[in-house]
Amino acid sequence: MKRILSALIVAAAAISVTSPAFADLELAKAKKCMICHSVDKTKVGPSFEAVAKKFAGQKDAEAKLVGAILKGSSGTFGATPMPANAGVSEADAKTLVAWILSLK
Repeated sequence: MKRILSALIVAAAAISVTSPAFADLELAKAKKCMICHSVDKTKVGPSFEAVAKKFAGQKDAEAKLVGAILKGSSGTFGATPMPANAGVSEADAKTLVAWILSLK
């Protein structure tokens, strides 16, 4: 019984370490980000890869993007505004931004 429990703990740890991108994609889906965005294609808003590229290397990228998620923004990627997302907590916004900025 201890071996089975140990194996399950090791498996769960491995999954949590190897699949953070999947987990954050799931968060993006849960928070309805995917209605307007895609990982690699422009929809209503820019792809997350385009966002990562535009903000790459900017020291204030996290703060700007968290603010855009929570308060909305306009003009960064054209005329279409991004509405504020009241259903996203600041912690979730930071998680989403970290994931987006990790995309290449």
